[in-house]
Amino acid sequence: MNNNMRIFLFLFLGLTYLNVKAQKQDKPNIIIILTDDMGYSDLSVNGGPYQTPNLDKLAKEGTRFTNYYVAAPICSPSRVAMLTGMEPSKWNIYTFEQNMSGNRAADQAPYLDPVAPSMARTLKEKAGYVTGHFGKWHMGGGRDVYYAPAFSAYGFDEHSSTYESPDPDPLLTATDWIWSPQDSIKRWERTSYFVDKTLDFIRRHKGKPTFVNLWPDDMHTPWVPNEEKQGKKDTYNSEENFKLVLQEYDRQIGRLMQGLKKLGLANNTIVIFTSDNGPLPTFEGRRSGQKRGSKLSLYEGGTALPFIVRWPGHVASNKVDTTSVISNLDIFPTLASITGSPMPARFSFDGADKKGVWLNHPKQREKTMYWDYGSHGEKSAYRYPKGRDHSPNLAMREGEWKLLMNYDGSDIELYNIIKDPKEDHDVAQENDGIVKKMKSKLLMWRDNSPKTRHERFKN
Repeated sequence: MNNNMRIFLFLFLGLTYLNVKAQKQDKPNIIIILTDDMGYSDLSVNGGPYQTPNLDKLAKEGTRFTNYYVAAPICSPSRVAMLTGMEPSKWNIYTFEQNMSGNRAADQAPYLDPVAPSMARTLKEKAGYVTGHFGKWHMGGGRDVYYAPAFSAYGFDEHSSTYESPDPDPLLTATDWIWSPQDSIKRWERTSYFVDKTLDFIRRHKGKPTFVNLWPDDMHTPWVPNEEKQGKKDTYNSEENFKLVLQEYDRQIGRLMQGLKKLGLANNTIVIFTSDNGPLPTFEGRRSGQKRGSKLSLYEGGTALPFIVRWPGHVASNKVDTTSVISNLDIFPTLASITGSPMPARFSFDGADKKGVWLNHPKQREKTMYWDYGSHGEKSAYRYPKGRDHSPNLAMREGEWKLLMNYDGSDIELYNIIKDPKEDHDVAQENDGIVKKMKSKLLMWRDNSPKTRHERFKN
């Protein structure tokens, strides 16, 4: 072989190597499936009475965590906690984002300040992710909040969302409301539509790491099955309709996983499955694992939810972690750790890096968890469940103990959440020392939680 041929071969092999290296995707894709109003036992794998074969399969292919909590028992603050890794009270969001008068009554901001840290923005800027949001937003926009920031302000490259967002998809919003029979994409087709958007987004950006919020508005009411199975309008909130919608939702999650496999990306994609808050109605506890409470409640039924992580070769398959106590506040720092993305330096985060826990090293929680639902603003700005599911407006969990109380010091309740996960036995009177210590910490947290909102939200 002469020198010219050697030089040509050397250059050819070098360029081939560089091309292969350029096409290789080292960082995993990430999909966060945030179900709307799904209860702990909506999944049959969590002991529920309903059939969810595709979700059960997802659990068997990954790790299922039985002690997962959200930072609020209602959608908007829960979603803020997940996106920012910070307690939603620090951004003055306490209940669902509503019209301007309702937000003022709740003493809350009309939208999440874009100054806030964003998981999507961090992964985009620090780790080169292409980012998409497909589904419900509900962190500002809709109703009469016409000036909420665009999705791009939070770091998203592409989006398709529902009415409660700064930029509703016209195919989903024929009228100026959450859902309408006149929508081009019918109520029973919405999860399928968002799954299609997700798979198309990942396919078009194949070779680059992608981060997707797949946030359907199932399993939120109204439960509207397809036209062949629909009953009368007044049965939309029936358990029969719920089962039909859950069946279709489960099928669409299976279709998502099959789509990832067809793209050859199932093994290099972290799939996280969870919910934003507890169910309502619970159908006599069948949807909440017989835990006390529901959506709008600080009892376990409102905040303790399903959580599955699937990442073949990294996260253990067919495993159930009953030891680790984790929060939706932890998702941002954990994914930042996995992807090598430095967390924004100017903020104090309330979540913890749970990479080790996700990767098969169960561990007791060190950080205290706090909740606030209803201690700010006017009572009329909040909604509550009826009867014994109506909780006090503050709560905290520290180790085995969970304390609930109102901001004025009334209605103090204490539960050993390990021995009594259904919160049937209030042991406050027998544990005066524990109550005093926890009460002081809870009130201090509530009173001293720093306000980071922008000045424009003060009036």
